[in-house]
Amino acid sequence: MKFSIKLIAATILTSMTTVAMATENTALSNLGLSFSGSAAITSDYRFRGITQTQNDPAIQAGFTLAHTSGLYFGLWGSNVDFGEDSPSLELDPSLGFATNLSSLPGKPLLDVGVLYYNYPSDSDLNWVELYGKLGFKDAIISGDNILTNVNYTNDYAGLDGDSWNFNVGYTVPFGSTGFGGIASVGYTTVDKDKYDFNGDDNYVDWKAGVTYGFKSVSGLTAELAAIGTNIDTDGMSHAGERAVETGAVFTLAKSF
Repeated sequence: MKFSIKLIAATILTSMTTVAMATENTALSNLGLSFSGSAAITSDYRFRGITQTQNDPAIQAGFTLAHTSGLYFGLWGSNVDFGEDSPSLELDPSLGFATNLSSLPGKPLLDVGVLYYNYPSDSDLNWVELYGKLGFKDAIISGDNILTNVNYTNDYAGLDGDSWNFNVGYTVPFGSTGFGGIASVGYTTVDKDKYDFNGDDNYVDWKAGVTYGFKSVSGLTAELAAIGTNIDTDGMSHAGERAVETGAVFTLAKSF
């Protein structure tokens, strides 16, 4: 990974971590606002099962500014590498609304919004996506979480094509050990006239792994997961195959 990419990503990480120190600012609280954030180092940035860094590591960070009304603004960044002449930075703002559906069993959390995939050095790749999420806490056992989401865009990868993504994920603690399990499966379909996945207009992605929360450091977690897709790799280069085949991904993250 080029030094310039590391420097850009590290700058994002540093600046967002600095902003996070403002969480105790009473001015925010008086305005009905709250601040949260996260920073992570991962061995491979995978987006819906497909590498965004040519299987190289990534430094990532993000923050969310939320209002008591349920409205929120988020910003998330990571280094990326799609090959020759590709952008080196992804910086995604989002705007949404989240609320608990107290009239339904389990009081699930509804989260709807719009996300802008933004590559500052190559605006032709930018695209907007709408999303809706529904989260269920303590769904099966105490401490677990089921998250479902539906995403739609009419400009997938900046190519003016329709795309839908459906995903369901599950996390569960393993007692009080600090360890837990994580699993998800997703389905993506696109307008084949605009984009395809090695000749197909759809694919399935998956993730399965274990997590560990460090009791000595609040918000610090480690994750080791197998992530991959069922995209046909016939005729692909070795790099292309590695980009979509199942691989082990390790992530160290800190929330604040």
